Amino acid sequence: MTKIGFIGLGIMGGPMAANLVKAGFDVTGYNRSRAKVDRLVEAGGRDADSVADAVRDADVVVTMLPDSPDVEAVVLGEDGVLAHAKPGTLLVDCSTIRPDVSRAIAERMRALDAPVSGGEQGAIEGSLSIMVGGGAEDFAAARPVLDAVGSTVVHVGEAGAGQTVKAANQLIVAGTIELVAESLVFLEAHGVDTEAAIKVLSGGLAGNRVLDRKAAAMVRREFTPGFRVELHHKDLGIVQAAAREAGVAIPLGAAVAQLMAALNAQGHGGLDHGALLKLVAQLSGREEV
Repeated sequence: MTKIGFIGLGIMGGPMAANLVKAGFDVTGYNRSRAKVDRLVEAGGRDADSVADAVRDADVVVTMLPDSPDVEAVVLGEDGVLAHAKPGTLLVDCSTIRPDVSRAIAERMRALDAPVSGGEQGAIEGSLSIMVGGGAEDFAAARPVLDAVGSTVVHVGEAGAGQTVKAANQLIVAGTIELVAESLVFLEAHGVDTEAAIKVLSGGLAGNRVLDRKAAAMVRREFTPGFRVELHHKDLGIVQAAAREAGVAIPLGAAVAQLMAALNAQGHGGLDHGALLKLVAQLSGREEV
């Protein structure tokens, strides 16, 4: 049985670790919040009191952490994965971080950058889309682990490529959420039945997963986080930096990055990114944020 050390049991990591348990893996989890570790234990996993405890006997280590500095500290820090894992242990980093950080980690140990898309529901269902950067042999070795948490698993290139594709994903998602938000406020202003409008729009060329998964909650102003504004704000910073490095113009991306930044600055970083609707409504003079 493959032993997995799983670090980061939050909104995404918790369900992912539970799905690995369901798939028959021996999973030991660590999180700074003990309650989240206890939930994994209830699902059949094992608990760890530190990163070292989680990775010491692992064949594969999966990390799902908020940002580049978190991954650097957990993986390369004095008490991190590299210091305590067995030689040859494979790291599968599912966090969304800067591509250059993923490349730097891959120079130090066997590692795949494997960021995911699909939100909390995708993590729960085990239907995530996973874009993987790293060596082909390591990808093949990790495939059973990845298949337990995702339904679309694609090797997209060498180290850092997964993070680059994820940056493009976050650009598309942010832009789509903004346009859905603008459309919903537009429909409300005209007194249209938004439920009926969402149904017919979803069946045409305008159909997209934001309409399918988020539009109804956006209309109800329910913004329980599946993916937090503060994290998408961070991701759009990664997009802008990577675009600048490559000399690529992203004018619409830059605009939506500013809108996400404004929503975060107004104190709504803990809400779901569908809360862009609140900002559109405020700019339209229809409600206060």
